[in-house]
Amino acid sequence: MERHALVIGASGGIGRALANELQARGNRVTCLSRSQDGLDITCDDNVSAILGPIETQFDLIIVATGILSTDRGPEKSLRALSADEMAILFAINTIGPALVLKHAKRLLPKNRRAIFAALSARVGSIEDNGLGGWYSYRASKAALNQVIRTASIELKRTHKHLICAALHPGTVATEFTQNYPQHKTVPPQKSASNLLNVIDTLTPDDSGQFFDWAGKNVPW
Repeated sequence: MERHALVIGASGGIGRALANELQARGNRVTCLSRSQDGLDITCDDNVSAILGPIETQFDLIIVATGILSTDRGPEKSLRALSADEMAILFAINTIGPALVLKHAKRLLPKNRRAIFAALSARVGSIEDNGLGGWYSYRASKAALNQVIRTASIELKRTHKHLICAALHPGTVATEFTQNYPQHKTVPPQKSASNLLNVIDTLTPDDSGQFFDWAGKNVPW
């Protein structure tokens, strides 16, 4: 049976690569983004207006949006902490995917396997944090992980075959990471292939968990 996927943030580096890879694997793909469709994931009314007319039942919904920092750069100390910076990162990295899930719940089938996935980051792990710094980014991704975990518990009651997962794509060579050349990166298409390979292996027993690009559990 042909599968239908919805990619949120499809104009970004990873989102575009995910859409291309899904199509190459024979899926029908619906793409939404701010630049192409006016989708503002930080606005409840906007997300409702964009997703509201859609009636398709999706086998996969993946949120590939995110922000590492504003022009200020990530905070390396408490002294650099900014309320405005933190609010922006939480709006995009946490509130956005939560609003998408809120309004896309009705687009997820109840009678067959389906997946809702959002791109998180290993630095959002509270347990796996030995370096500190990057307060807003770490905190916003940790909060996203909690949204995914909590939603998985609620949705299991109505969507027995649904898998909600947070995914760490690795450090991908996009505009998102170009200012951090010290980190080894992988091309977006390779990252997309890795992520979809992981998604293909997930079962409902994996719902509410956090996986990296190799399919390994990331600690909360």
